[in-house]
Amino acid sequence: MQALVERTLEAVPFYFGQILVRNSDNGSILCHRDDATKGGLEVFQKAEDALEIAKFDDAGNYRPLKTAPNLRHGWRLKLETREELDHALDHFYPGRLAVFVAWKAGVLRTTPLRETLGRQSGMYHIAAGISDAQINDLVADFCRSNDGCLRAILWNRDARETIASTKLPKHKFDPEWDQAQALCGSELSEFGKAKMNKAIPATVPLLCQEPCNLLVAACRKVVKTE
Repeated sequence: MQALVERTLEAVPFYFGQILVRNSDNGSILCHRDDATKGGLEVFQKAEDALEIAKFDDAGNYRPLKTAPNLRHGWRLKLETREELDHALDHFYPGRLAVFVAWKAGVLRTTPLRETLGRQSGMYHIAAGISDAQINDLVADFCRSNDGCLRAILWNRDARETIASTKLPKHKFDPEWDQAQALCGSELSEFGKAKMNKAIPATVPLLCQEPCNLLVAACRKVVKTE
């Protein structure tokens, strides 16, 4: 697994969510992908600084979902070692690098939403009462890439492999699609562009192997409201 991580992170520059990772003379440089050509950015030099950078959006609001498309701008993170880069990426997007590696290795297990809801207990057990129609609407709203979540959905709605939501575009379920492109309306994946022009960074995708706790809470809210 570690060797696969090493090979993955050697393919710089690359996008990881809203982050651009590039080589420098002394290691790696990370910044918001929108700030690639901007100067005057606040400079950080420790992997742990990623925790603070990722905590709030541009307006100073707390970010409960780290894969939401609202990573703040105006920073540059300089790191010297590969270990620091691993830690920083995991601080920005917890667990996503490990999930990507497992997916590349063919050992990633996905969990349907119905299975996740069915094992809830306590105040969340009522979430299992959500209807398929409600799931279809909720997932389309909650998980959309432009202002919901930048992960590519790999899980199904149920054991019958029903698509999570028919109201989401097909590329929301495509690991090779750069989900951050939904913010700019682009229709060509970064993988595709990288094949045509090696100067354009490729993408290490953010993958969603199972419904998150925030989606479970949203399901509960839907049922409780009704």
